[in-house]
Amino acid sequence: MDSLTPTADHQDIREEIAKLCAGFPGEYWRKLDREAAYPEEFVDALTQGGWLAALIPEDYGGSGLPLSAAAAILEEVQRAGCNGGACHAQMYIMGALLRHGSDAQKRQYLPAIASGELRLQAFGVTEPTSGTDTTSIKTFAEKRGDRYVVNGQKVWTSRAEHSDLMLLLARTTPKDQVQKRTDGLSVFILDMRQAKENGLSIRPIRAMMNHATTEVFFDNVEIPAENLVGEEGKGFRYVLSGMNAERILIGAECVGDAKWFVEKASAYARERVVFGRPIGQNQGVQFPIAKAYAQMRAAELMVREAARLFEAGMACGAEANMAKMLAAEASWAAAEACVQTHGGFAFAEEYDVERKFRETRLYQVAPISTNLILSYIAEHVLGMPRSY
Repeated sequence: MDSLTPTADHQDIREEIAKLCAGFPGEYWRKLDREAAYPEEFVDALTQGGWLAALIPEDYGGSGLPLSAAAAILEEVQRAGCNGGACHAQMYIMGALLRHGSDAQKRQYLPAIASGELRLQAFGVTEPTSGTDTTSIKTFAEKRGDRYVVNGQKVWTSRAEHSDLMLLLARTTPKDQVQKRTDGLSVFILDMRQAKENGLSIRPIRAMMNHATTEVFFDNVEIPAENLVGEEGKGFRYVLSGMNAERILIGAECVGDAKWFVEKASAYARERVVFGRPIGQNQGVQFPIAKAYAQMRAAELMVREAARLFEAGMACGAEANMAKMLAAEASWAAAEACVQTHGGFAFAEEYDVERKFRETRLYQVAPISTNLILSYIAEHVLGMPRSY
């Protein structure tokens, strides 16, 4: 434990992750950033250590750890200056399979995912015309005998080029034929290895940060009917059931980012001497870092509260959303303070500040924007009329 983590949980896990991440220093990530390359070695190390199988039950070859342990893993990855965005989805995507998949599907896929034989990194939900309005997606899966035939397009499907399987959300009943707009959507397990040779194409998207994100196109892609997860038409609620875990884990990552920025800024403020004194002696430098630390601690407590409720099987939608929002804002505040503290050196690649600055900005937009979280709180917590 240290001053930035006075109430650390899962300390043994945190220490092991810190050791693993020490083998992937800033230069490793800078090289990948320059080449827009995927961190294969880092993902392999996490996989071989069993860390990406944290939430898979032991019966299927996983660790069977609670969500708070998975949160600790991802927080420490970010705190070490690494980037869990390369593989974090494997932790929360499989929730739909765990909760709603058939026994046969679990036996077929979970052990292989746990061992690293298969990667489940791609989550096909967002589309160019729907954005976060998930019920308006147009990708359609038509039932033809013992198969579904899929046509459509997804966007911001990160890690699609590096995933063997995709959890795909598609419409199976036309929107004008359902009573509720959340009906008629279904979830499938898509074997991308086969689909890439049979109508599936992927186009990388160059983005502000190295996040291996893509557009995915479906041209009569066939999926065996047995790969339908749960019941046809109920996929939207299956996806929603995993959102709380996603929010909490992303919140933990943001807490880790905030700790990295605060540590980096504090150290530089102590060491950098200008006008004959450490710049950290000036309150104008001290206060933004101290405030960012306070924001981080508050967000950290909300993340832990949300994880506690989740593990107890209690309703935690509000807490999970607030945890993600507050943590994203805390990491951004810490990033701003870190840049200001470093001055011009913050823009130099070798300090890693500019890379982490770009990476952490994502989480006020994805996987859900701050505005939608505020709308959720207004409607579901404060009882205001629905705004959209």
